[in-house]
Amino acid sequence: MATDNAKAILIEQLKLQIGNISSAIEKQGQSVFGSSNLLSTDEITDFSLEFLELMVMLLNSSDLQDRRQPTFRAISAFFNNMSRQILVRGGKMEDLVRYIQFLQRSFIEALQEDSSISVDDTRSILLLLSSLFNELTLEVFQTYLGEKESTIEAQQNELRETATPITEIWDGVLTLPIIGMLDSSRTMLVMEALLNRIASERASAVVMDVTGVRSIDSQVSHHLIQMVRAIQLMGADAILTGIRPEIARALTSLNIDLGSVTTRATLSDGLKEAFRRLNIQVTTTGQRQ
Repeated sequence: MATDNAKAILIEQLKLQIGNISSAIEKQGQSVFGSSNLLSTDEITDFSLEFLELMVMLLNSSDLQDRRQPTFRAISAFFNNMSRQILVRGGKMEDLVRYIQFLQRSFIEALQEDSSISVDDTRSILLLLSSLFNELTLEVFQTYLGEKESTIEAQQNELRETATPITEIWDGVLTLPIIGMLDSSRTMLVMEALLNRIASERASAVVMDVTGVRSIDSQVSHHLIQMVRAIQLMGADAILTGIRPEIARALTSLNIDLGSVTTRATLSDGLKEAFRRLNIQVTTTGQRQ
């Protein structure tokens, strides 16, 4: 009953103070988002009006905190949409949280204008508002974290793709410089791209250069062997280059069998071997000055 009474008072105050609350919300929106051009004046006005409409709908619902009910999902979707727009445009999460806190404070300040509200009713309303806006803030945080994770994943995928460029040096000869660590996800990504290039270019030789691999363990060496075998299954020759002394010692201590793998000291030597196997002769047309 206390909750129902608090809801009824809130709805009544919203009706009486709609003009003041709307103006305060728009003004705060301009201060937080308008000055940094994250939202236009029209967008801020639309967001303010839509929020108040959704609040009235939510207050008229049976259970304010039931996330399954349509009215709560509607206001959650409103904040999620708003947060996405702000974050995509370079806004900060803390600004959005401050704005939500201001929305809550706007209702509290409207209650202070009415001295007829009892202390018990005021306490019930404050608890109701606190619980409701805590739920909404949690929804916004979850949206923010989801967007961040998606952005980080996209950046990691882009970095993996650009960090391992596959280049056709000559007809039928591909080079694959490997830099950094080879984890399972990166190995699968590189292997898929490499096998597609072998098929599309009809490559006969792939020179994999591991000069940029700083350390190696059993997992990394396993991934290297996987890639070599995949190249061979595609009918191409795999040539491994750039194995430094410390990498060679590590491979030896791990008992990794590279007996079936062609190795050369440098990328240049690896390319010469690939050309030799394809009966390609490279000659110089002039001498260096």
